[in-house]
Amino acid sequence: MKILSLLCPKQSRSFKAQRWVSVLLRSLHLIGIAGVGGAYLFALTKEQWMPFMLLTVATGIAMIILETWHNGIWLIELRGLSIVLKLMLLSLSFVIGLQPVILICVILISGIMSHAPAKARYYNFLKKTS
Repeated sequence: MKILSLLCPKQSRSFKAQRWVSVLLRSLHLIGIAGVGGAYLFALTKEQWMPFMLLTVATGIAMIILETWHNGIWLIELRGLSIVLKLMLLSLSFVIGLQPVILICVILISGIMSHAPAKARYYNFLKKTS
């Protein structure tokens, strides 16, 4: 129970510049994704797209840590589960190779979840509805 209370506090945690840190991480993440898109869509060499992949992975991990620290409840909401789905799709690239359809699906999931109504993004699959 102690781990659950640490992961999902009753009061969400925050710090003074949290919003700006989040905005900066998301912006850097988008730069990374744009560069990785070259690998999927334009057959760039590994040397051309790998720095962007590293930026994407590093900022993605940082955003996951920040969001989980803020309140881990997002892990069981649709917004968190969509990130898990995106990671699974991207991992598939290591098995079947770089396929543009994978990147397109990841971008579609991102766009839809970013702009979906709060009721959809915050949908909790474990919460019983009446």
